[in-house]
Amino acid sequence: MEDFMALARTRHFSRAAELQHVSQPTFSRRIRLLEDSMGATLVNRQTLPLSLTPAGEVFAELCARVTRDVRDTRERVKHLESEANARISVGSTQGLFSHFYQTWAQQAGVAERLQLNLKATNWVGEQFLDALDNGDCDLVLCYWHDDLPWHERLNSSAYRSMTLSKEALIPLSVGDEQGAPRFVLPGSAAQPVPLIAYHPRGFLQPAITTHLARQKTTANLLPLNENAQSASVKALVKQGFGMGWLPQRMAQKSEESGSLVRAGDERWDVTLEIRLLRLSQPRTQEFNTLWNTLETQYDR
Repeated sequence: MEDFMALARTRHFSRAAELQHVSQPTFSRRIRLLEDSMGATLVNRQTLPLSLTPAGEVFAELCARVTRDVRDTRERVKHLESEANARISVGSTQGLFSHFYQTWAQQAGVAERLQLNLKATNWVGEQFLDALDNGDCDLVLCYWHDDLPWHERLNSSAYRSMTLSKEALIPLSVGDEQGAPRFVLPGSAAQPVPLIAYHPRGFLQPAITTHLARQKTTANLLPLNENAQSASVKALVKQGFGMGWLPQRMAQKSEESGSLVRAGDERWDVTLEIRLLRLSQPRTQEFNTLWNTLETQYDR
């Protein structure tokens, strides 16, 4: 197509061959192959300068349209690529992505400036900080409490944070026929409560463990397994394998429908914060602008 466009512009085989950086015999052979593939003669070789046949005129119009479309598409792709590069990458825990991120980003007016890193839904605990350090994301959306195993690292001058909201982990169980919880805290030494637990190095299990240690009443629990995702805990609790702590936002609909009921009163609730984490030194001016926008809406 480019060979033919060069010939249509110059109406001269030698000049067109020079434009295409090939010898004239090679260029002429390529035009012949094009005509063979089209099944029509495109160039009238009997005129000086060369002219296009009616079929050649139609093909030239097609080439011009295709060239414009390719140019326009290239510009659109370049624009989209520029927009994507300007977006701020966010690493979010799976639970917060499902039940907080999208609504928050829309309400804060920053949804179009953020891009979620889907790989983050497989990260656990401190891996989110490693991702910040390595440039795999610009922001981390996570649960926060003072008993995180890597709390000292977070308190260093390398990171900054912003509190967006509060959350509570509430103990839940399936109900029996009367609507009472099948598994009830605190249990007993003889009959401990089966527990669907979280990964010990994640954001949630350390908060639960420390909260229970501070209670005057001992919770007798029998951990059955460990899960990195709160959705996995919820699924196993709803199937009746045991009780588990779930973020209130995630459990709200299940509580309202009665498919899950409280396994203990409010003293067993664990209070959390939802925070954005970032490196102290921003990588781009766009990031600074976004952070400043959020600071006008939320306290640090």
